Amino acid sequence: MTRMQEQVNRMAETPALTNIKQEGMKKKIIMNWLMLALLAVQASAQCKFSNTAFKGGEFLSYNLYYNWKFVWVRAGTASMYTVQSRYNGMNAYRSSLTTRGSSKVDKMFMLRDTLLSYCSTDMVPLYFRKGAHEGSRYTVDEVWYNYKGGNVQLTQRKLNHKGEEAIINATSQECVYDMLNIFLRARSFDPSNWKKGYAVKIPIADGNSIQKSQLKYRGKTVVKADNGKKYRCLELSYVEWDDGKYKEIVRFYVTDDSNHIPVRLDMFLKFGSAKAFLTNVKGNLSPFASVVK
Repeated sequence: MTRMQEQVNRMAETPALTNIKQEGMKKKIIMNWLMLALLAVQASAQCKFSNTAFKGGEFLSYNLYYNWKFVWVRAGTASMYTVQSRYNGMNAYRSSLTTRGSSKVDKMFMLRDTLLSYCSTDMVPLYFRKGAHEGSRYTVDEVWYNYKGGNVQLTQRKLNHKGEEAIINATSQECVYDMLNIFLRARSFDPSNWKKGYAVKIPIADGNSIQKSQLKYRGKTVVKADNGKKYRCLELSYVEWDDGKYKEIVRFYVTDDSNHIPVRLDMFLKFGSAKAFLTNVKGNLSPFASVVK
């Protein structure tokens, strides 16, 4: 197009036509923002889940045991506390899980883990942090969740035992969880139609990766807790993909009722194995229907 033709075209473009084009551009921009907002809502909505298992104010406590030279010794305590809170201006659940080794076991192996998570009231993961002091090493894993653009966007931070920090960003088209947020969501699963061997696939994020993980159903059994009560329980295994095969990380025994409270946990750790047995429950949502008399 020549310069003269460009001038003719500009002269032919009336103010009314220019206003129409500007209005059209504004509408297009608004529509684009609305589409992005809708995609963000859709991504978040896909990860929503109805909570039927707990309420704010629930407190669980446990005794910890550690296998030391083929002998099980009392290793300390663990507690989990879930409260209703706020996160970035929205209603949320804040859940914390802490483990504390006894002074006797500390001399053999230091065990100080603190896990913290936030999720929306409809179980959408928002944040996760794990500070682990195991032996002479202290590490930190953090995960921030964002649901803009129709996908799950993750910011992951890893601080290793040498004090070296790494931050990475990842995007997933499916819902992603962490160790604590998936535990909260899994408590509201309906296992009534599950058969032995049934597995739920779950992508799990830590500070620097997203693991292929599964929750496997192993059937029902009766477990005696450290509060002197026996509970009918569902037996579940949490497994992660490692070196070409699935490796069991934790085995859960949760009450066979709507609370799905862990009565016993068997933990397969890098430095050995540990167990946790329930000692006390406060603020449970529903009455226990799984106590064996």
